[in-house]
Amino acid sequence: MKLVVGLGNPGRAYEKTRHNIGFFVLDQLASLEPTATWTKGFEGLVTDVRLAGEKVKLLKPTTYMNRSGRSVREAFDFYKVDLKQLLVVCDDFSLKLGKFRFRSKGSSGGQNGLKDIALQLGTEDFSRLRVGIGSPGLSDPADFVLSEFSASEKKLVDDCVIEATRAVEWWCRDGIDVAMNEFNGKDLSKE
Repeated sequence: MKLVVGLGNPGRAYEKTRHNIGFFVLDQLASLEPTATWTKGFEGLVTDVRLAGEKVKLLKPTTYMNRSGRSVREAFDFYKVDLKQLLVVCDDFSLKLGKFRFRSKGSSGGQNGLKDIALQLGTEDFSRLRVGIGSPGLSDPADFVLSEFSASEKKLVDDCVIEATRAVEWWCRDGIDVAMNEFNGKDLSKE
């Protein structure tokens, strides 16, 4: 079994913000499974889907971004998931909107959700899919990630969510190395 975690912040005030792109991707994945129903568990929301013929648990921590690790640790321990079977989907403002970056391990790169997950798991050796949300430019990064996408970005955001969903399916079926080769060079803003 695999565990795919989408990062974001709970509540109406945050539901359409850039920081919640991980939630958007998991909601799209869940929509592909007619019987998927979100239930409370592990300080988050969890559901089951089948991707690439495999049972996959989807988890959206509701502990707020900076404390995502508590939720992930609870689910990780309960399901006895191997680190190679864990994927975290999150936003990245160092990538422009339309770009993706898979990594099999590595630092948080300033992403506080990833940082807390690594702290709670005691390792940075887990796969992550970073989804570009654009650069804050001269804006405060904290304000930027908590802002909503503009109307002109909406179509590209929708395309990114669909492509990230496809990327998660590739990871489930073919593993991190194949997924990196397929998606790390993509730039939907040029298509």
